[in-house]
Amino acid sequence: MADSVRTGSAAFGDWRADSPGVARKITPDDLPAPFADRSAARGPSVIVRPAGAALRVPVGFEATLFATGLDEPRTLRTAPNGDIFVAESGAGQIRVLRTTDGGARPGSAAVFASGLNLPFGIAFWPPGPAPRFVYVGETNRVVRYPYQVGDLQARGPAQVVVRRLPDGGHWTRDVVFSPDGSRMFVAVGSSGNLDRDLTGLPPPDLPLGAAWGDNLDRADVLELTPGGGPIQVFATGLRNCSAEAIQRASGALWCVVNERDGLGDNLPPDYATHVEPGAFYGWPWFYIGGHPEPRMDGARADVAGHVTLPDVLIQAHSAPLGIAFYDGTTFPPEYRGDAFVALHGSWNRSQRTGYKVVRLRFADGHPTGVYEDFLTGFVASDQAVWGRPVGLTVLQDGSLLVSEDGNGTLWRVSYRPIQ
Repeated sequence: MADSVRTGSAAFGDWRADSPGVARKITPDDLPAPFADRSAARGPSVIVRPAGAALRVPVGFEATLFATGLDEPRTLRTAPNGDIFVAESGAGQIRVLRTTDGGARPGSAAVFASGLNLPFGIAFWPPGPAPRFVYVGETNRVVRYPYQVGDLQARGPAQVVVRRLPDGGHWTRDVVFSPDGSRMFVAVGSSGNLDRDLTGLPPPDLPLGAAWGDNLDRADVLELTPGGGPIQVFATGLRNCSAEAIQRASGALWCVVNERDGLGDNLPPDYATHVEPGAFYGWPWFYIGGHPEPRMDGARADVAGHVTLPDVLIQAHSAPLGIAFYDGTTFPPEYRGDAFVALHGSWNRSQRTGYKVVRLRFADGHPTGVYEDFLTGFVASDQAVWGRPVGLTVLQDGSLLVSEDGNGTLWRVSYRPIQ
């Protein structure tokens, strides 16, 4: 049974308050003033999993080690036949794991494609039971490989679909397709924390105002055809939409966004949101609606009324890097249609937050704004962590698979009803 929802100042805290079922709801009215406390620089020390350290999940669930020895495993995707595709960003490759034992452990592994430049996004096209290509978002381009379900290696060399994407800065490039496969969405983060050079530029063509200067075609989601063109801006002002997902019930595109640093421990919140076409989410001049960025010196006050408010605010500096909607059938019925978000953790907080997986609660297909702890326990102390969650995917057996890139492991969360 989940705790009552923590609101207001009670919604903020550090890793010591984390526990499965702890629920929070943060609203724009809860935000502190900029610089209410000093901005911290406390990157975590990643250690080997301590002896006896265990992950915590709600009653009835179980978290078990699924795979080890991966090189910066990040995005996870489940193929129509149940194979698990893993973006090993550190190794520059896509690995395929095939399960045995009802999905409890991988029985075989193969390198599907290698020689990639910081691969992150993985998508099957066309959507459905018989995709013909696997798309991969590298940091500087999008490629695809010929594919038939069951392939453990690409059937041919990479075909370049998007020849050039901005690189450097925030480097993850996630890729998803609309439910009918006609549109490809590519997320491109900003080049850095802020871009003060934008202040002297002419007004944007809102609602499709993009970032300019060094951030041309950045801090946004791009929309393309599966063939790679033409490139259009779908939505902007998203400092770093690090991961995307399609909500099956509505067909809506969702992003999890890493907001800016340097304003204090609890400002501004990171967030998860459905993304409206043509929407502007504020970066760099505003955050969480019409809150002005103080370091931009009042620039672009004219766009304040054009900022779209995100759906679910997540405690600042949690660093969400993965999102997956639960469409399995083995978790309790109330989980179906909810979303899971992987929080990687940040350097920019005096007391650690993140380093866990949370559940976004939905009601009748709509986000409630509430999120609750689901998988915790990766933090060992104020100084050290032994896991940093990134990717999520629902396996064919209905369990949830989580990647963490601190020690290069995958964890499987399954549910067994209490007898």
